[in-house]
Amino acid sequence: MQTGYAIETQGLEKRYSMADGQEVHAVRGIDLRVARGEIYALLGPNGAGKTTTLSILTTLLLPSQGRAQVAGFDVVTHPAQVRRRIGVTFQEVVLDQELTGRQILDFHGRLYGLATAERHRRIVELAELVELSHVLDRRSGTYSGGMKRRLELARGLMTAPEVLFLDEPTQGLDPQNRAHIWDYVRRLRAEQGLTLVLTTHYMEEAEALADRVGIIDQGRLVAEGTPDELIGQMGADMIHILAAGDPAAFLAQVQGLPFVTRADHHAQGDDLWQLQLGVDQGSRRLATLVAQALESGLQIREVSVARPSLGDVFLAYTGRQLREE
Repeated sequence: MQTGYAIETQGLEKRYSMADGQEVHAVRGIDLRVARGEIYALLGPNGAGKTTTLSILTTLLLPSQGRAQVAGFDVVTHPAQVRRRIGVTFQEVVLDQELTGRQILDFHGRLYGLATAERHRRIVELAELVELSHVLDRRSGTYSGGMKRRLELARGLMTAPEVLFLDEPTQGLDPQNRAHIWDYVRRLRAEQGLTLVLTTHYMEEAEALADRVGIIDQGRLVAEGTPDELIGQMGADMIHILAAGDPAAFLAQVQGLPFVTRADHHAQGDDLWQLQLGVDQGSRRLATLVAQALESGLQIREVSVARPSLGDVFLAYTGRQLREE
């Protein structure tokens, strides 16, 4: 494997044997490369394999097959070297409510063998970075949700990691606190050259922060690229049609039209289909496509036209809206 990347995997797989004898294939041959200093967002429905992938990369799980290197070290043969070079914040807030923010950061530094002077210096710097200096000696149980997330971010940075893994870093936060976390992430990359890998349910978060995005579905990496590249594949405009009936005849017609860049359909239940059409000019093509849908026997319930987004890309590749999960 090459070592010029912060993260590199080849044929990464993870299988579980269940009590009933069945086997669950959670990760299916993922090849992933994340450059040093890059912000990489991993998107996927629940059960798609993204958390399992992160668990392997952070040495919490052993892969069933394939290889993975983080910061130049193999996660199986040199897990201790990997752990010394990474920071992690988990999806669920994990803080001792009785300890102060200062104590939480100090204990974490002690676990990693930081000298006293280094711990104290890092605590001051990080508390200032995440704007918690004024509450550092209060019990963490008194912190707001946003403050707890910021404290966890500071804890993940205590050991000056080369790679930081953020699992749903802004889940449950209001827009203002979410924007603050985004600012910190940008500063970390700009000032320290830190490599960041994050999972998120917020499409606008991935669009705003990520240099590249990977979409995982059913254990496979099904799409990857910059947000602009992925969105550009969808066409200049997206027409969404919610309709009842069999969409096969309609799709066969529109896929041959020169102004349709892609046509996808996703079952919505009760004989309803979400039709997702990428076109060159939405307002100009809408009437034509609606007329063809009606001629094909579809019963239209809703129609909308909008610029494509990362959410459209996700829906096209997985058939699901991420926030439905």
